[in-house]
Amino acid sequence: MTEGDTNLPTIERKLGLQIWGIENMKMVPVPEKAYGTFFEGDCYIILHVSRTANTGLCWAAERYFLTSSNSLLCFLHNSYKKGGVASGFKHVETNMYNIKRLLHVKGKKHVSATEVALSWDSFNKGDVFLLDLGKVLIQWNGPSCSIAEKSRGLALARSIRDSERGGRAQIGIIDSERDSPDLMQIMRMVLGERRGELRDAVPDTKADELQKANVRLYHVYEKDNDLVVQEIATRPLTQDLLQHEDCYILDQGGFKIYVWRGKASSPEEKKAAFTRAVGFIQAKGYPSSTNVEVINDGAESAMFKQLFQRWTEKNETQGLGKVYTTGKIAKVEQVKFDTTQLHARPELAAEQRMVDDASGEIEVWRIEDLQMQPVNPKTYGQFYGGDCYLVLYTYLRSGRPHYVLYMWQGRHASVDEITACALNAIELDKKYGDEAVQVRVTMGKEPRHFLAIFKGRLVIYEGGTSRAQKGTPEPAIRLFQVRGTDEVNTKATEVPARASSLNSNDVFLLTTSQVCYLWCGKGCSGDEREMAKMVADIVSRRDKHTILEGQEPAEFWEALGGRAPYASEKRFQEQVTHYQPRLFECSNQTGRFIMTEVVGFCQEDLDEDDVMLLDTWEEIFLWVGKASNAQERNEAIASAKEYLKTHPAGRDLATPIILVKQGYEPLNFTGWFNAWDPYKWSDGKSYEEMKNSLGDALAISEIKVDLSNLSLNKRTLSMTSLAGSGTANASSEYKSHFNHTDSNSHSNSNSHSSPATVPNGEGIFSREVLMHRTVDELPEGVDPTKKECYLSDADFHDIFGKSKDEFYQMPKWKQQNEKKQFGLF
Repeated sequence: MTEGDTNLPTIERKLGLQIWGIENMKMVPVPEKAYGTFFEGDCYIILHVSRTANTGLCWAAERYFLTSSNSLLCFLHNSYKKGGVASGFKHVETNMYNIKRLLHVKGKKHVSATEVALSWDSFNKGDVFLLDLGKVLIQWNGPSCSIAEKSRGLALARSIRDSERGGRAQIGIIDSERDSPDLMQIMRMVLGERRGELRDAVPDTKADELQKANVRLYHVYEKDNDLVVQEIATRPLTQDLLQHEDCYILDQGGFKIYVWRGKASSPEEKKAAFTRAVGFIQAKGYPSSTNVEVINDGAESAMFKQLFQRWTEKNETQGLGKVYTTGKIAKVEQVKFDTTQLHARPELAAEQRMVDDASGEIEVWRIEDLQMQPVNPKTYGQFYGGDCYLVLYTYLRSGRPHYVLYMWQGRHASVDEITACALNAIELDKKYGDEAVQVRVTMGKEPRHFLAIFKGRLVIYEGGTSRAQKGTPEPAIRLFQVRGTDEVNTKATEVPARASSLNSNDVFLLTTSQVCYLWCGKGCSGDEREMAKMVADIVSRRDKHTILEGQEPAEFWEALGGRAPYASEKRFQEQVTHYQPRLFECSNQTGRFIMTEVVGFCQEDLDEDDVMLLDTWEEIFLWVGKASNAQERNEAIASAKEYLKTHPAGRDLATPIILVKQGYEPLNFTGWFNAWDPYKWSDGKSYEEMKNSLGDALAISEIKVDLSNLSLNKRTLSMTSLAGSGTANASSEYKSHFNHTDSNSHSNSNSHSSPATVPNGEGIFSREVLMHRTVDELPEGVDPTKKECYLSDADFHDIFGKSKDEFYQMPKWKQQNEKKQFGLF
């Protein structure tokens, strides 16, 4: 990928993500279907090509992520599986029910599910585990895990059911083993009887903010025909340190190492910078999983730029219609987004997340009685929180039709309707040759193209239904927040009809039985007012009265239940600094302040079990959830001060810190969130409600049908309807693109024959005294490098899923990997 490399595959010059696995020291492309799934023991190169406003197609894209399976990449739900390329782990199309695996669920905001050994030894008291049997998903909640972790595990289980099994799998939940005898029977049939006590909770591994703040910048340049690497700065860093003629290494304390390549730097400097950066990992004693990311001049990532005190770019475009000019940081020029450019500039379509100019045809169906019912075209664009909808968008490209199928899920829709929406989407997709791009859209998270196809007429009603037979009458008074400047980016969202919902930056529509008020905040633009007028004709047939902020009639306040304070300050992105607000989940259970960022945040991301930090640059908000950890609550202010002190951009320690409590959020906090709902906390679903909403959660009668096909034979499991071991299933993942043969994957098997006797002739020991034991804890005479040899044949097969002869036929590196996995290395 660097200049001069000759033994590399042809890399398509296309925007987006490309992934290669390393096989025999060569790059082999991974199919898109397998993106987000990684195998232990393998290495990957992940390339993301983007386009910037001022450089056109750029190989920022030339970013290397050197990662092992315990590194979290940018996928919604990561899945890490056993095996690897060299061991013959290959990809095929498999029956989606032909599955038997155990998933270890970790994380809260960013959930990763790692496939672990199908054994009770993989469990611990503090985490969530999913036993995936294809048609049945059993969620086992550790006795020490939190409500938030249970909720995230359930969300993942439902995601697997809906997205991978078409909604046809059943979910059973074990909160208490004593209260779930039928589900525990299945667990024992698959995993065997449990011996001994479960391991204690394993703390989550998160990046330490103190370590991340330790940044050092190194200059890589040519001097007298020699290449020099010289440290030039520590935090706080300034953008002017980076010169276009040279390359730089930015070491973020071993958390990540960046290689910045100047536009005018030489090929030798670029190669040397990357080589030296990789060398830092060993020279500084960093973990082998440390990432090295290559950044091109002009195509810097947001995470790279936030390490500098301030980052400005010439003619940088932020979102739709906001252009910032270097040297005039307080000036914000409103520019309409011209969709006609999309045809001539495909890169703009990717940048704006628009598949086309939104001029195609749409069809809309509502899920009613679990079936698709056509929606009257006159009401296209109106979505109700109590319903689910399917939106089929058809457009022409290169003379042939293409399809995007949106599945819009209302916040108050039933589980059955959400499931039926997914099932009907599969059937509808089949009618169009399985060619549709399927997009799951949750209420309030509508993507940009979804807004555009409704031409500024998108209205989101908080509750209710669009069915002819409405269960309850519509409220007489409704309030809608309208945001957008043109037909591409406008959306109206219903908010509580209270004065506190108003925001001076926007236009609001207040509908009553006599009149529709267009309330224009002092910070809104003429374009925003025009779009609101169009929306007003949709939400009300009454007379329209435009009123300016500060000139409201008494009837206006009366309809809102009286005057009340509301957000009135200008949004920060329109002030002095271009800083975008950032939200973090906070933890200091290790004694040091640790954070995990929530990207693209909204009110839904505020978790009752957490302390959240909202950084708006001019102030720091600490939002304290009702069920957050007492230690975190007590030390919240100290943690915020530590955040400022260790921030790599060198923050002002006098920055105000504002502590807010769940349910009592001030206006200058809620103003950062679109369509803030002040009553959310009173009607949000609890974990128990989510669990009960599964319906007949155990579905025992149907599960027992599969149980009849389970049988135990000498402590090994034979399954007919739920076939395939976790390892065997994983080994089929990459067949179609790695194209290994059996002879390749076992080319050196003859050199790994099984030992004839137990070392030193010391006999057999139980698994409890061998697994996860240090050298000092092992019985006398046991060779610590060959602990597996001391297991009985039955225990060995139970743990490894194979006989000793089969195990020792594997390559040495794979034997070691499996021994590490089971605590026998």
